[in-house]
Amino acid sequence: MWNKIGLIGAMVEEIQRIEERLESRTVTDKAGIRFMEGTFCGKPVVLCKSGVGKVNAAVCTQLLIDRFGVDAVVFTGVAGALDPSLDIGDIVISTDCQQHDMDASPLGFPRGTIPFAETSVFPAHPELVRLAVEASERLAEGRTLQGRVLSGDQFVADRETVRLLHERLGGACTEMEGSAVAQVCAMNGVPYVVIRSMSDKADGSAHVNFAEFAVQAADRSYRIVERMIGSM
Repeated sequence: MWNKIGLIGAMVEEIQRIEERLESRTVTDKAGIRFMEGTFCGKPVVLCKSGVGKVNAAVCTQLLIDRFGVDAVVFTGVAGALDPSLDIGDIVISTDCQQHDMDASPLGFPRGTIPFAETSVFPAHPELVRLAVEASERLAEGRTLQGRVLSGDQFVADRETVRLLHERLGGACTEMEGSAVAQVCAMNGVPYVVIRSMSDKADGSAHVNFAEFAVQAADRSYRIVERMIGSM
């Protein structure tokens, strides 16, 4: 179904395992991002570390589409849990993505709404979601939840903010890149899915949790992506 898949992580820990398995690699540096073309699980892929934040993720995604011709994008990495039923190590597969820090409410737009845009919520591709959920349920030790991934250029670490993002915007988890990837993919008609492993509870305890669990969470995401790509 897909000829070349773009694989993105924001941090080196989120792509390191895939990079180790990448075969027939060629490397291109563009806009400060290293793009590694090769094969992974027998499939043509382009792997890159976008860097943290929505601007980095958007630039990276557009380059994957324009320069490297990917026809699907998978973003993998860690996130903070918003849904109170989630625990560290659980997996969220995006049903859709939205920016939680897009806030033009003084102009009468609900929080999360991009002013004058046709939509502010960007659905993931159903088949990519199915493949990711199937892989996660087979491999992940914890819970696999399909839900909304919220993104913003801020590290959420406040219990009241967690409650509001979950209750008002319906977020399952929060991170800093997924909605930018989703919007760029939607604008270009390219399917995507975001796979996030919970590294913390986004509740102020990340200084205790993040360093300890980020590598483990990234490893869980890697194993899901590996099985997912192998099933395509």
